[in-house]
Amino acid sequence: MSELIVTADGPVLRVVFNRPAQHNALTWAMWDGLYDACERADADPGIKLLTISGAGGRAFVSGTDISQFADFTDGADGIAYERKVQGIIDRLERVKVPTVAVVQGYCVGAGLIVAAACDLRLAVVGSRFGIPIARTLGNCLSMNTYSLLVHHLGPARTLDMLLRARMFTAEEAHAAGFVSELCEPDELAAQQAETEERLLSHAPLSMWAAKEAIRRLRLANLPDGDDIVATVFGSDDFHTAVPAFLTKQQPTWHGH
Repeated sequence: MSELIVTADGPVLRVVFNRPAQHNALTWAMWDGLYDACERADADPGIKLLTISGAGGRAFVSGTDISQFADFTDGADGIAYERKVQGIIDRLERVKVPTVAVVQGYCVGAGLIVAAACDLRLAVVGSRFGIPIARTLGNCLSMNTYSLLVHHLGPARTLDMLLRARMFTAEEAHAAGFVSELCEPDELAAQQAETEERLLSHAPLSMWAAKEAIRRLRLANLPDGDDIVATVFGSDDFHTAVPAFLTKQQPTWHGH
């Protein structure tokens, strides 16, 4: 089975992360496949909507597959990783048609970033949202990702999520405006169908203009953050936390 399933369902291009046994943790191939799906959505004039979901019902995406960090040796590796992710997230934000993340279960780390880059988010009760790296890997995010989180959640909620490594409930994410529609699991299919029908009935250029204008506003004053990424990904804390995570050990933090 493919780790990423991309199918055209009439005017809707559906992307499904398909590693349910690993809670859909993203591999490089899945990241690249997401980029290709965005390219396909813009290249095919018959596609009017892009949806993203996770297989298995337990997770949208639980993060990046941590084993891929095992070969990182210094801060430059962290910068290269974050630049690659930022390029794919930027491509998702720039898709011309509306994009909808459909969340069931964990929407964590890279999953939260992917969902944040979509235009709308639907979620079921019981889903969880967060980036708990302060207690897991001791790494950091790119400036673009921090900007996305502050854009959606505001600085106070973003710091609460990141400093306390706190997982927001679906109700909290909905109250914050991050989740557009919240429903019971057995109502999700109907809610998704209603959302898709409404979006497909609206003026494509009006929706594109709204998407693009808000994207440009968010990026207008985005500063460089490579020094932050290099410091954290090059730290002893990060390089000891990765093997600890993979062997289910609790890391010890030293702050260097």
